Amino acid sequence: MTSDMQSKRAAVLALICGVPLIAGALILFVPDDMAVHLLLLLFPCAAIAWGAAAHRLAQIDEGVEGAIAQLNAAEAGDLEARMAPATRRVTPELGQAIERLFARLRHDLSRSEQRAACDPVTGLASRAHFRMSAERLIDQAPAEMSAALFFVDLDRFKAINDSRGHACGDKVLAKVAERLRVVAAIGAGKDALIGRLAGDEFTLLCPHLDDPARVQAIGESIVATLGAPFAIDGASISVGASVGIALRPQHGTTLQELMAAADAAMYQSKASGRARVSRYDAQLAAELTDREKLDQDLRTAVRRQEFALVFQPQVSLCDGRLLVSEALLRWRHPTLGVRPAAEFLSRAELTGQMVAIGEWVLTAAANTAARWHREGHIGRLALNIGQQQIEDVAFFDRLGKVFARSGAPLDRLELELPEGVAMRCPAPALARLEELREAGVCITIDDFGAGDSNVQRLRALPVDRIKLDPVLIHEIARDSGARTILQALVGLVHGLGCEAVAEGVESDAQVDVLRVIGCDAVQGYAIARPMDDAMLQEWLGMFSARARAG
Repeated sequence: MTSDMQSKRAAVLALICGVPLIAGALILFVPDDMAVHLLLLLFPCAAIAWGAAAHRLAQIDEGVEGAIAQLNAAEAGDLEARMAPATRRVTPELGQAIERLFARLRHDLSRSEQRAACDPVTGLASRAHFRMSAERLIDQAPAEMSAALFFVDLDRFKAINDSRGHACGDKVLAKVAERLRVVAAIGAGKDALIGRLAGDEFTLLCPHLDDPARVQAIGESIVATLGAPFAIDGASISVGASVGIALRPQHGTTLQELMAAADAAMYQSKASGRARVSRYDAQLAAELTDREKLDQDLRTAVRRQEFALVFQPQVSLCDGRLLVSEALLRWRHPTLGVRPAAEFLSRAELTGQMVAIGEWVLTAAANTAARWHREGHIGRLALNIGQQQIEDVAFFDRLGKVFARSGAPLDRLELELPEGVAMRCPAPALARLEELREAGVCITIDDFGAGDSNVQRLRALPVDRIKLDPVLIHEIARDSGARTILQALVGLVHGLGCEAVAEGVESDAQVDVLRVIGCDAVQGYAIARPMDDAMLQEWLGMFSARARAG
């Protein structure tokens, strides 16, 4: 309560309490006749004072109740509620304090809304604000209103983040935003909405745009503008972008429909070689429907665990022993049959299903390795791990716990990392791989020779084996140049202190060449195709018998 209110209440209470006290003093200390006359005069005055005091208290209560009502409205989200006149008139100090409080709250809320609406890196509309603004524009527009939605995805941004760091990446994103503003202003005017969806994805919505040539020109301008190098910290950095376009109302009338169509068109640009502009069409519509069906089927597959592991053997060229059985994921689709991982893993990653699938693979592999160990099955079980697992340090803890729970010793496990993943492996993951290696896990680099390898980096990695990519094996039986290159790579692998493994071996002639040039092990259709566990046991028995007979 303010001092103003306190003093007024005190004065009223003093008046109310003072009248009885004065009357009592008159009775005690004044002669009877005079006291009677004085009391007859005092009581009317007291009644008037009492009424005035009660009225004043009622006014104060009305002012306080008005303030409470305004505060309750603010609690419900209404910071614009008008102050009750009684609060301003009777309790001005309280009224002024509430007005200052509400003004500060409105200011802070406005700043918070501005920060939420604006992406802090680029200054463009944030994902949420872009969607809200675009949905409001589309929902309020007539159904026939034309518009073009451009979905822009940078082509080489991740490589910049990985090689130059996130600070440099943020500067590139800010430069991209500046160029997109220029393109939008020239091509679509001030009505265009630009937003950063996430990471390196941007959107541009241009209302009242229906000229196909103009739409195409804007898309090509985006590709050309973002394809030009950026000057960042004294370096020239090239990024590039792929663009997808959806038109309203041809490809959808809601923002969700337009976003899905433009996204599908953008992926078409990526698949066609990047740095391109693609417009949504009937073929993409069919592909989008197929993807939606695939996503739905995948969610069902995860829930029902419609997956299986098959195994492809890898044998030693020295003595023919089975060294490793590589675990490969398959989807037992209820209507399409057994599907290879290449047909669904990329969608699983995009839709967030990969984590659950990865956990299933990890558990199934651990249980299989434990059973092989109990049954005396020879050789290790190889498990492929990708970028998501490498970047998730907790993955290694889960791996150790799952194998410990299954009873499978870690020396029965081999982890295969694709060459590109190994080259970008972060320091925490390298440390965990080294710990697993010391515990008996074999570490292998897969697909070697298909990407950009750094020999110095290879020397620093905790690696035991290197698998040569099938593209290096394909021509060795009939091309001397291919044999020379492969022999040099095998020498490099041995120089690094690792075993050289050839994968994708399809003929006995290739096996003979690989044996001559010193390769340590082979894997491919020339040895065996992927098979389930029961068939692997049968194959192993026949293979061992042939090896003894030979």
